[in-house]
This record gives sequence, structure tokens and C-alpha cells, in this order.
Amino acid sequence: MSAPFFDLQVNGFAGIDYQRDDLTAVTLEHSLRALHAHRTGRILLTLISDSIDRLCARLEHIGRLREQHELARQIIVGYHLEGPWLSPKPGYHGAHDPRVMTAPTVADFERLWNASAGLLRLITLAPEWPGSPEVIALATHHGVRIAIGHSNANDPQIDDAIAAGATLCTHLGNAVPLQLHRHDNIVQRLLGRDELTAVFIPDGIHLPPFTLRNFVRAKPPGKVLFTTDCMAAAGAPAGRYSLGAHALEVGDDRVVREPGKQSFAGSALTMDQAEANVRAFLGWPAEQARYACSDAVARALGFDPVSSA
Repeated sequence: MSAPFFDLQVNGFAGIDYQRDDLTAVTLEHSLRALHAHRTGRILLTLISDSIDRLCARLEHIGRLREQHELARQIIVGYHLEGPWLSPKPGYHGAHDPRVMTAPTVADFERLWNASAGLLRLITLAPEWPGSPEVIALATHHGVRIAIGHSNANDPQIDDAIAAGATLCTHLGNAVPLQLHRHDNIVQRLLGRDELTAVFIPDGIHLPPFTLRNFVRAKPPGKVLFTTDCMAAAGAPAGRYSLGAHALEVGDDRVVREPGKQSFAGSALTMDQAEANVRAFLGWPAEQARYACSDAVARALGFDPVSSA
């Protein structure tokens, strides 16, 4: 039997927003059963930028819900914090609130680590913030993987992040301004770093298929993973949904947008469709596409292969 999918960036599913403080064990289980129906066996439940106080409270609340159901313990194998240590600059902060973004500190990391009860497994940050190398090194010591994302770091700052332990790039090619310098830009800087594994969203929306092909070709073999970065609209019909404080609209085209804006705010992609898209867009055989959506993700995050879990 082929390995179930491992999605490292899930903000919500089946109409359920994981950012909400009124999340219940019943609604959480509903979303997890829907994920399982789409053959996703493991996720990193993902929380987006907010104050450290609110993120800690949310982690503790979700931890209590997770303990109530065996299915939750099986599927939610860890947490991914996407922020608040991201770039607040226009074009780079994406749908995240730049007002809550701040420099990382050892004290704040320790608070988040303790609130997660040791389940924090991935942090996306912008390494141009002062104090980033110290926090990256500490997080890595705890087994937390670090991804660069929502960032405009220069080469020396990327050097420092890699030296401290950064290994991944979050949804590379996205969370950048629509217009960039044609050569010297964060997408090119990160694509050229063979040490970093690139994570892409293969929905055909965040990156057109021809762009995805070019980006994948730029990375060495074994340095490409796929995720959905999905929110509550995934596994649910078109309509209005939330992502934390954001009210979002999802049309029949499955594009997730804040009303009146053209930028994206997560996706409505499911991992089974992601794998099908990887095969269609890249011409990969099923085994290779499945691996980059399952066992390769597990290995990159320090877990056992999904197929042997």
C-alpha cells in the first residue's frame, strides 16, 4: 500500500479554521476525518502570525483537544508556526498581519516550545531579523526545523541562517511582491541554495505550472517537497471562510482571496489533488510524486517514513 500523504502546512480543513480560539474537539475531529478521506495521514497543524501570548494560548488549547482523540494524536504529529518572525514589509508579509511581527528572541522561543509540549516541529521565519541565528540554533537543538519564508534576506543573512541550522524554504516563489529585481531577488537567492530544500504549493495558482517546472529544475534531486498551505476551504465548497482574523472568499476557481484583493491567502488544495498536479505539471511518475508528498516530507522533518509509521 502506498504511503499516506504528509502535509507540513495545514491552517484548516473541511470548513474548520485552526486559528480560531473556539475550536472544539468535535470540529477538530471533523476536519481530521475529512483529511483522512483525502488520504492525508499526518500533518503539521499550522498557526499563522499573532502575538506570542495568543500563540501560546492557542498551542495549549489545541494540545488539550489533541489528547481527547486517538485520531488527532495520529494525524497531528506536530505544529508549524508560520510567524510572527516574518518580514512586515509590503509584498512580503502576505496575508499575515504585519503589526504583530517582531524579531525572534530566545525567551519567546522557549515560551512557544513549552506551550507546544514539545510538539513544535517547524518554524517559518525571515532571517533578516536581528537575533535570528541564535533562535535558529536553539530551535534546531530541540529538533525543530527552520524554513525561510516571507523574507527578503540578503546573502549574508541566508548564510548565517544556514550555518545556524535552517534547512527549508516555505512556499518558495510566493509571499513576495509582484514586481522584483529581475536578477537579485529572494526567489533567486533561495533557489540557488542547494543546502535548502524547497517546498512548493502545486495548485497551479500560487505558481503557474511552467514556473513550477522551472523552479523544480533549479533544485538538486531530493531537494523538493510539496504542501498545500491549505485553509478551511480545502475539502469544502466555495464560499466565505476565516483564517484567523481574516475573512476570505473562495470561488468556483478555488482561489482563496481576501475580498477586494488579488493576493492569495492560503489555498483550497488537498494533498491527493496536489499529487495529481505534480504528476500532470512535472511529468513525474506516480511513485516519485507520492514520495515528495509523503516519505520525503517525513524525512525532512525528522520523522520516520510515513509508510512505516
